[in-house]
Amino acid sequence: MDLFEKINKTMGGPIGQHQKWSHGYFSFPRLEGEIHPHMMFNGKEHLVWSLNNYLGLANHPEVREADAQAAADYGMAYPMGARMMSGNTRHHEELENGLAEFVGKDAAFLLNYGYQGMVSIIDALVDRNDVIVYDGESHACIIDGVRLHMGKRFVYQHNDIQSCEKQLERATKLVEQTGGAILVITEGVFGMSGAMGKLQEIIKLKDKYNFRLLIDDAHGFGTMGATGAGTHEAQDCIEGVDVYFGTFAKSMAGIGAFVASDQEIINYLRYNMRSQTFAKALPMPMVLGLKKRFELLKSKPELREKLWEIAKALQNGLVEHGFDIGITDTMVTPVFLKGDLNEATSLTMDLRENYSIFCSIVVYPVIPKGLIELRLIPTAMHTLEDVERTLSAFSEVAGKLKAGSYRENKMAIA
Repeated sequence: MDLFEKINKTMGGPIGQHQKWSHGYFSFPRLEGEIHPHMMFNGKEHLVWSLNNYLGLANHPEVREADAQAAADYGMAYPMGARMMSGNTRHHEELENGLAEFVGKDAAFLLNYGYQGMVSIIDALVDRNDVIVYDGESHACIIDGVRLHMGKRFVYQHNDIQSCEKQLERATKLVEQTGGAILVITEGVFGMSGAMGKLQEIIKLKDKYNFRLLIDDAHGFGTMGATGAGTHEAQDCIEGVDVYFGTFAKSMAGIGAFVASDQEIINYLRYNMRSQTFAKALPMPMVLGLKKRFELLKSKPELREKLWEIAKALQNGLVEHGFDIGITDTMVTPVFLKGDLNEATSLTMDLRENYSIFCSIVVYPVIPKGLIELRLIPTAMHTLEDVERTLSAFSEVAGKLKAGSYRENKMAIA
């Protein structure tokens, strides 16, 4: 079979197969205007719950000024080259030092992208003799990193410590034969369910098993803990997390990521992460913009407090209105409804076209068949009026769903 013919026939799987009717509306939608809870979609202003701008820093005036001034001073090209060869600056190093101190580690290393960064961290940390044990609901970047691993990998049931221990037992027996080591990977905050990873319980297993723990805290960095240092701070287990990964794309509303650990481990990663060794350094406007975002994240706790005020109001209101928000114990707010794909698309169109509310829709294969997830991301920029408007609209569409109204308005699905 011709390669392109095969691709055109399958489009890569369930998500790709829907692109003909979903593109531009459900997938790859265009949100236009200033980054804000109220943006334009399809020529109409919508209340938006789909932006990972947790602390509202995307359009903070000091951030905009820092971004613009850095671009004017340096342009987008400086520094030229990879960090190892010719792309290092004191600003990169200062940001790394500040991040390491903030999250309670000896050292940190800047990464160009979050997804690429996690894949590369895993690839660098383990070899074919090592075993990876990871949570079954890990983010795609972890899954892809694990797939690159040339050795064995064991998955445990989501946040199930008994299952985790069972896989650690298997891993321990195997590395006794290979002479390898064990890496456990989980998330600080799971981005779909909003549940925290059970870091403390996993760390307690170190009393019985020899392993190192890597956590992906993309959603937890800047939002969780007394100072916003992360989920490991919120669970009072900073020392037990061996390798900490955070991104700038969520609480800092930027681009890039970082990894923090012991000094020797960071030195090792600097020289062995191929995605960084052979890639251009983060441009100066991004680095200086990130320094300003980081400064505000630390100096303005009121932004995090406002985020949690909105998150609590939204989640408490949803529960009071009879909605199932799963097991979230963070700001990520899922709303679970029963329905098929046609009902999901019709309900979402109703929310957008008739209530001007934009939120992400999640269906099978990301979640089980027969369920619809509406995923809401509260931010410090939302208001209590936004919450009340959303609760009212959700109550109405839930009533329509229960009455079967969306089955009568089926969309044609190719």
